[in-house]
Amino acid sequence: MDHAIWAEGLVKHFGETKALDGVDLAVRPGTVLGLLGPNGAGKTTAVRVLATLLRPDAGRASVNGYDVVNDAHQVRQLIGLTGQYASVDETLTGTENLLLIGRLLGIPKPQAKQRARELLAQFELTDAASRATKTYSGGMRRRLDLASSLVGRPTLLYLDEPTTGLDPRARAELWELIRRLVAGGTTVLLTTQYLDEADELADEIMVIDHGRVIASGTPDELKAKTGSQTLAVRPAEREHLPIVTSVVGELACATPDVKGRLVTAQVTDPKVLPAVVRKLDDAGVVVTELALRTSSLNEVFLTLTGHPAEETDENGTDGSDQTERSAA
Repeated sequence: MDHAIWAEGLVKHFGETKALDGVDLAVRPGTVLGLLGPNGAGKTTAVRVLATLLRPDAGRASVNGYDVVNDAHQVRQLIGLTGQYASVDETLTGTENLLLIGRLLGIPKPQAKQRARELLAQFELTDAASRATKTYSGGMRRRLDLASSLVGRPTLLYLDEPTTGLDPRARAELWELIRRLVAGGTTVLLTTQYLDEADELADEIMVIDHGRVIASGTPDELKAKTGSQTLAVRPAEREHLPIVTSVVGELACATPDVKGRLVTAQVTDPKVLPAVVRKLDDAGVVVTELALRTSSLNEVFLTLTGHPAEETDENGTDGSDQTERSAA
């Protein structure tokens, strides 16, 4: 199968730190590959290598058949890149930002103006086109940043944690824009530490930790790898919480997680659910929530790595910061 993005054995060092430690990946055309991992896992380094911004110390990678080292110029003509933070010029208007990108790409001025109008309409920014971007909300700046990466009509789009810092509504709006781009044939490489984002957008997911790929597959395939389901029980009365916690713990043979009045535990036997119902009924406990569901990506990540996706490195910073400094 031909792949839009392909890599084998990518290695990248920054001093004593091995940011990439033999990464393999493959992205099918017109799909979304989610690179999932905590801060410092190597996600941004992988994107920068595939965007020709960093040279790998070992391994090979290609974009639509062009080698990222030997054919860097051709690769850059094919891709669009949106980093972790919006990089628009706040003193320029929305139109001026897009026009600037178009002219830098060598697009004649009339065509660049037309492309700016198209993108502003597509990203629902027409009403703000003549305003300085310093007056934009965070979600509007993010949309303009994404529009900027599409001025040259790239067939591949790299999104490096695109919803960082956005509120839930702005995140949902950006997700819908990404879905529309993919429906139009764009291939997307998405890095994120938000598990719900990967679940919503990615056709396939690669979990990366400490520079290594530790798991890959569709969201459903990864969820199935835990071999367990989550039992969730919420008593109607808070005073019954100790009883529910005890019953769930006993039957699940595990220490339950308690958040507010919701008690959850991992189970491998679906027969636990009716057993819990009988015990709670015998105890006179009324529940407002009772469910047995498949594992979430968050639970998969905890199972695979032993820590949550949002965990930072020992300095509390994203490893990509080191990447940026070392590449500068």
